[in-house]
Amino acid sequence: MTQLTRTDLETHARHWIAAWNAHDVGAVLTAFAEDAVFISPLAAQVTGRAQIAGIAALRGYWTEALRRAPDLRFELNGLAIDEAGQSVTVFYTSHAAGRARHACEHMQFRHGKQILGEAYYGCDA
Repeated sequence: MTQLTRTDLETHARHWIAAWNAHDVGAVLTAFAEDAVFISPLAAQVTGRAQIAGIAALRGYWTEALRRAPDLRFELNGLAIDEAGQSVTVFYTSHAAGRARHACEHMQFRHGKQILGEAYYGCDA
């Protein structure tokens, strides 16, 4: 059973930001388990549902989301790491279409792979 260290979780978060800023959906997905679930109110705007399950569905959703927001960029603001619980929460500012919005994403891991991602969005920055 693979357990991620605090350093592994921090590295994942930094790679996650870089992959999104490169608009590299494949790189974002490398950390995900095949049966991973992602929950976001923005997903409902693109897919009609807030919960997306499985790699293929995630790839489709994020590819379309990036098509709709070609200038998307994330700015890392902070991390909350729980090594014992195998999770990291990434606090960031999302920039797209002239709008900056505070956000965070909670990521849960099992056996070294991300099994859950849940995005939360706050006020404009």
